Amino acid sequence: MKNLFERTSCHWVRYSEYEWKTAENGTLYLTPTKMAQPGIYDPLSEYQRLILDAIDIGRMESQKKTPKEIQKAIQIFAVKYGLLGLMTALPTTPSFMDYEAVYLPKNHFIREESMDTMDYLDLFFPFVKPDVVKRGVESMWSIQNDRAMMALAMTMTDKPMAVNMSFQREYAEPYEWIKQQFIDIAFTYLTSVLFYEDYDTMTPEQRLLMQQGMEAFGGNAPTYRIALLDKPTIVWNFHSLMLGIQMMFSFMLTDTEKPIRICKHCLQTFVASRPSAVFCSPQCKNKYNVYKSRAKDKKD
Repeated sequence: MKNLFERTSCHWVRYSEYEWKTAENGTLYLTPTKMAQPGIYDPLSEYQRLILDAIDIGRMESQKKTPKEIQKAIQIFAVKYGLLGLMTALPTTPSFMDYEAVYLPKNHFIREESMDTMDYLDLFFPFVKPDVVKRGVESMWSIQNDRAMMALAMTMTDKPMAVNMSFQREYAEPYEWIKQQFIDIAFTYLTSVLFYEDYDTMTPEQRLLMQQGMEAFGGNAPTYRIALLDKPTIVWNFHSLMLGIQMMFSFMLTDTEKPIRICKHCLQTFVASRPSAVFCSPQCKNKYNVYKSRAKDKKD
């Protein structure tokens, strides 16, 4: 995995500031602020921290954190990595603007198998509607009076129209939808840990249930190409950050040399330097041993 990500690259957009806003229907959304500035970066350059942050946020609800605490953590995540790109992660294709409707596989949020394209866009542009005209398979999209957004759209012309639109300042994602994605990541990780730790104590039915739960994890496969840069480089074409997270998480989850662990002391996730590591740092190891020794002395 290390060699793979050393030779890969992709591009995503993150803004300098995000805010929570409530739509007319009462849905809470996360969206860039009016004055936020966009920036382009490579998520694969910091994939380990990205995945660990996602798992930690997904565990917050089970740790009895308040909605405000979870929202703050998601807001910080967005500043570091951008929104998840759920608009293009959910449909069967990120190029749905080239079709008469949006087609949706089974998901947590939308029960319909297909939706009118404009109705679907409304889910992600609840405050300011994009200037889009849709006639059958033909779509036209224009940007006015925002030079930063025009420049961003021009930079991302190699992306499908819907992906490019999801990088715009007016794009927003529902809080509950974002939170659920993180919960799914954390649940998948914890399931894999418990499956092996408790394997001998589980019934065959319990093992099968956990295996089937893991099979449900995943999404549409990303595409890639080979670029001849300073060395042959795999360039991943993610149509959503969520898809990138799923792929990077899958590689990390199956890495037996440097596995993801939960620190035995502070309970934060970390990438172990060796398979037997159970502490994220020497400091946590020392603190754990001190507390354990004190508890033993008190018991005696």
